[in-house]
Amino acid sequence: MEVIFDTSVSFENRFRKVLAFQLSESPIYRIFSSHFGVLESQNFTADAIPLLPIRAFKDSELIVENITPELIFQSSGTGSMKRSSHFVADSNIYRQAIEKQFYHHFPKDEFSILSYTPGYSDNPHSSLIWMINHLIQSDNSGLSRFLPLDKPLHKKDYHPIITSGKKVMLFGAAFGLLDLIEMKSEILPENSVIVETGGMKTHRREISKTELRKILSDGFQIPGEQIHSEYGMCELLSQCYAPGSEWFTTPHWMRVTIRKEDDPGKICKPGEEGKLGIIDLANIYSCPFILTEDRGVMDEQGKFRVLGRWSKSDLRGCNFLIDNEI
Repeated sequence: MEVIFDTSVSFENRFRKVLAFQLSESPIYRIFSSHFGVLESQNFTADAIPLLPIRAFKDSELIVENITPELIFQSSGTGSMKRSSHFVADSNIYRQAIEKQFYHHFPKDEFSILSYTPGYSDNPHSSLIWMINHLIQSDNSGLSRFLPLDKPLHKKDYHPIITSGKKVMLFGAAFGLLDLIEMKSEILPENSVIVETGGMKTHRREISKTELRKILSDGFQIPGEQIHSEYGMCELLSQCYAPGSEWFTTPHWMRVTIRKEDDPGKICKPGEEGKLGIIDLANIYSCPFILTEDRGVMDEQGKFRVLGRWSKSDLRGCNFLIDNEI
């Protein structure tokens, strides 16, 4: 559905088209939203729409009727942990969401990617691995690739990128990047960037984003403003980026609000902590209206910061690094 990415149409009008489609074609969201009077009222705005708890991706097959998924993504996890499953009806929507936002922040011809993703590489249904694979295959220079696991980064790994005139992007799971430092990896060229995707299941303690950024900056010898964060998850087809900081911005087809933990229908004021509520129009064939279990805060300009999880009993996926400084 091309309207998702059509900037000539206001977000609110795109939202209404997607909502109408969901109410017509998604039995799970239709039943859920009916308890809030959505079917009887045409007055629900994007900020007022009921958000489906993200656990529904574990408990249900969230996909519109009469559609066979092209892809099935599963969240990371270990042992008997029940994982979320995201049934993707149209992989082209995912490709567009990836490219439009990633290349907006990191121009396609400027960087080649070296990816280090321990843990995720063991999950054949990882949306992150699919995304990075797509970006690697889209690099016409052929220099982007996955780094071998459990080996330090050497100059020979990025020398061909430098020689080509492109910049190095080290892209990976936060704790995996810390592993590279502990393995005595070489420092990065001075114009390199790091994109960290947040946490994953690990034996490590939880650390703050601030501490993570300092360790990465010191370990790879690049300035903090060249260290970027990505916020994404199995249940979303879109990603948010925090360029050189800890504050994320959203693509134009996505809206993030901070919802009160005890009353998710209400939005927190700037500076007030709550649960991240997400509208991702790219999720049109699964569920675009999601209440996450991530704790966050928003500033006056509409940027948001991820502060961790409300419950640490089921940690997984992207960006559960705790920031204890707020």
